[in-house]
Amino acid sequence: MFLLDQLAEAGIRQVVLLTGFKADQVQDALGDDYRGTRLVYSQERAPLGTAGAVRAALPLLTSRAILLMNGDSYCAVDLAGLREFHGRREADLSMVLAQSPDASRFGTVRVREDGRVVGFEEKTQSAGGWINAGIYLMATSLIAEIAPQRKVSLEKEMFPAWIGRKAFYAFHTEGRFLDIGTPESYAQATAFFDL
Repeated sequence: MFLLDQLAEAGIRQVVLLTGFKADQVQDALGDDYRGTRLVYSQERAPLGTAGAVRAALPLLTSRAILLMNGDSYCAVDLAGLREFHGRREADLSMVLAQSPDASRFGTVRVREDGRVVGFEEKTQSAGGWINAGIYLMATSLIAEIAPQRKVSLEKEMFPAWIGRKAFYAFHTEGRFLDIGTPESYAQATAFFDL
């Protein structure tokens, strides 16, 4: 609900939810409207990976650019600022980066002085750094480049392929970030959201 709240507060009027396991339960719980935001569903029949799932939803995407958010993380970010940044640079893809005191779980993103993404450092025993926050503003035309009906990763296949070929920029935020991908980080969510 936190992501849907974030989108509703930013004035987003339609969200396509990419669902897989127990998709019917998600749709039954959320319905077709959340705080004035229309909810549409794209269900994977078999796991397609982060890029494959987006590619399967392409027929439901009607705008020239989409905001894509990972469902297992949260980052406080100025979405209007991201949109303005993306437009000013005539970007094909803008990736939100968040500062992490321990980047060992995530790896870091290498960025040129002009803001272009130039590479990714694998997960290491590194200290803090700028990490991929799981929020992207991207041209819908990029999604058409993803191979249909097969398992494809945005992070491991598509992003590296777009570096140098597309206008691929980093948008830095000082906003708080939480990934709930491990039991330990999931347990931190209560304190993070002051529940």
